[in-house]
Amino acid sequence: MKKCLSILVLLFTIIACSTASKNTSVTNPVPTPKVALNDTVRIANDSLEYEVIIIDNGFSTWLASMALPRNYYSLSYLEIKNRLYVTEWNIRASQPQRYNPNLYEMTIDYRPEIHYGYEVNYLIYNYMIYFQNTYKQKLAGYVPMR
Repeated sequence: MKKCLSILVLLFTIIACSTASKNTSVTNPVPTPKVALNDTVRIANDSLEYEVIIIDNGFSTWLASMALPRNYYSLSYLEIKNRLYVTEWNIRASQPQRYNPNLYEMTIDYRPEIHYGYEVNYLIYNYMIYFQNTYKQKLAGYVPMR
């Protein structure tokens, strides 16, 4: 049985699907990012059944010009930072009376037991850095200025 979840956050969508019996120690092939019109970044990997779509004006340009290169960070570093950022994001999304509901429209289902691979974690991490710097938010800990 496939469990699918789609999340739209500031025109930021992550869809993560997995089978119940998936082995998380399997080495994932690296998906190829595709940049489409309207500043859209899309990553898909049909064999792992997930897709990440980031639609935010300026993110593609920021990613190409300001983000540190792929493989600068380890996968474990990206996973740890993404768990922290997504946890705080979800807290804010669940409290629209306290935090701007236009910034935190929906929660993100980022599950630590699923091995999303380097590219997905890299894009989520960099989107979170872009988001925090662009919208002057601080989700968790030190936020690199870029």
